[in-house]
Amino acid sequence: MDSNNYSNKRGTYIPPVILAEGLKKSYGNIAAVDNINFAVQKGEIFGFLGPNGAGKTTTMKMIQCISPRSAGGLRVFDLDPDEYPDIIKHRIGVVPQETNLDPDFTCEGNLLMYARYFDIPKDIAKDRVKELLTFVSLSEKHDVSIEKLSGGMKRRLILARALINKPELLILDEPTIGLDPQARHLIWERLKLLQSQGNTIVLTTHYLDEAARLCDRLVIMDNGKILEEGTPSSLVSKHAGGEIVEVEKNNDVLECIRGMNVPFEETGDTVLISASDAHEIARQLLEKCRPKKMLTRPATLEDVFLKLTGRRLRD
Repeated sequence: MDSNNYSNKRGTYIPPVILAEGLKKSYGNIAAVDNINFAVQKGEIFGFLGPNGAGKTTTMKMIQCISPRSAGGLRVFDLDPDEYPDIIKHRIGVVPQETNLDPDFTCEGNLLMYARYFDIPKDIAKDRVKELLTFVSLSEKHDVSIEKLSGGMKRRLILARALINKPELLILDEPTIGLDPQARHLIWERLKLLQSQGNTIVLTTHYLDEAARLCDRLVIMDNGKILEEGTPSSLVSKHAGGEIVEVEKNNDVLECIRGMNVPFEETGDTVLISASDAHEIARQLLEKCRPKKMLTRPATLEDVFLKLTGRRLRD
């Protein structure tokens, strides 16, 4: 999407909520974020994917006005974060990767204390806290201390805390990390509801199914650079095709596949073949190569991620 040509139905130009042009962040000679360009439009969920050290969290910190950029352009709400950090901070909500709730307060106490940072009057803050605890399904835990909450409850409370100032932009760094499926799905539902109410959401995640389910658009980063940008479905179509054939690997099968003149990838004890017609490829494999095990499945965002960033384990 060309951020310079984005407009509403009346043809009026609407600046992106976030616009980065040639954005860089360096620590000495190391470029943590290296000349990246992206735009986040109002009302969309925009994702940042990448292995550890790709530059995702560093980018989020620049958007949050807690780490100044080294070079390039960055605007949030069409404002420069270096010049207007206080204004921007009052218009955003942040869910950090770490769980940083105050253990000395209850659920309600944590939210009321946080409301003070935004100068929200006490009576308004109390009503808002009650609404938010209901929103994240923690009403019954309002007077419970933090140490007695499960991991999922803590993450939901952090989401509620991020919403205390009614932000226009919500930034989430690994929002469902370490959660069980039920807690993850509850947070997904709440994020989609927030989007339906007009919120703009930016998130980083290691969960590829989460990105595919939530994101309207996303970028895949590695080594501080953006490798690809697009919708989840367009990226899957471009890089992984429609379907994947997985074949158990042995020397005879591998030699046979090489003779079929089809693109394939070796991963451990498996061969992956991208195909627009997986059933036809599977038929040929059974006829010519006679593998012991084989399956066909839809291509996923995980296939794209591993193809672009590699399968080597990152620290």
